[in-house]
Amino acid sequence: MPKALDENAIGNLKRDGFHFPIPGVTETEAADYRRQLEAFEAANGGSLKGAHRFKTHLLFKWLAYLVRAPHILDPVEDLIGPNILCWTTHWFIKEPQSPSYVSWHQDNNYWGLDTKDLVSVWIALSPATVESGCMRMLPGSHLKPPMPHVDTRAQHNMLTRGQTIMDVDESLAVNVELQTGEAALFDYSIAHASHPNKSDDRRIGIVLRYIPPETRQVLADWDSAALVRGEDAYGHFEHEPVPQIDLDPVAVAFHQKAEEMQRQVYYKGTEWQEKRVTDDGVEAPY
Repeated sequence: MPKALDENAIGNLKRDGFHFPIPGVTETEAADYRRQLEAFEAANGGSLKGAHRFKTHLLFKWLAYLVRAPHILDPVEDLIGPNILCWTTHWFIKEPQSPSYVSWHQDNNYWGLDTKDLVSVWIALSPATVESGCMRMLPGSHLKPPMPHVDTRAQHNMLTRGQTIMDVDESLAVNVELQTGEAALFDYSIAHASHPNKSDDRRIGIVLRYIPPETRQVLADWDSAALVRGEDAYGHFEHEPVPQIDLDPVAVAFHQKAEEMQRQVYYKGTEWQEKRVTDDGVEAPY
């Protein structure tokens, strides 16, 4: 019996490649997490940049708790089974009235994980609406062969390489609108994108990425993940430490090693593979 998702939700995921909304965090928790995030940003030069934008569950104690929260893991278990690794966490933050956007892409095109069972949990810490640039999904695209991508390095594209699927029929896309605290589940292979934020508030999303332990990383000789439920009988990923405090020195040191590996994976096979910074001098995270 499923722990959290009913047959309709599981059917939506299999057919469309996504399902929303599901419970993510309460509005009170979202406000508290946003406060902690913005306090960190204020103490570290402004909006999250570079390596601080991914694998942040190694830096923030509250996020280390969230990736292990039972109400988050129960629907993930319904989809990939009782043994679960959190491969990474990603921040997608769009400032008010900013031109930043995410081009049409499929995550499985460049992450190097040999599984069809990666599940993303996208949690809104502020409203994700059409106006603020919510995610847009192309239903059923996860069931088709991988779509060709072009590396554009386009200005304002939030993806490392500006990787873009060309000629997407926008009329087929579904807007994944979420209120503060709500979450969406989506498939590793789904084509998705988002427009700029035209609202007067930040659009803050944190994405938790889960895989079964039998997954392998095929673009690097080493990778890491957090064992968040069950057992790992395979040992393909080095298990990550759990931070005991924010910026726990042990977890921070591990984060430095892990972020270097992930950057290499994201740029693998491109002319930017050896570049560490974008044109504006900010290290790109994903």
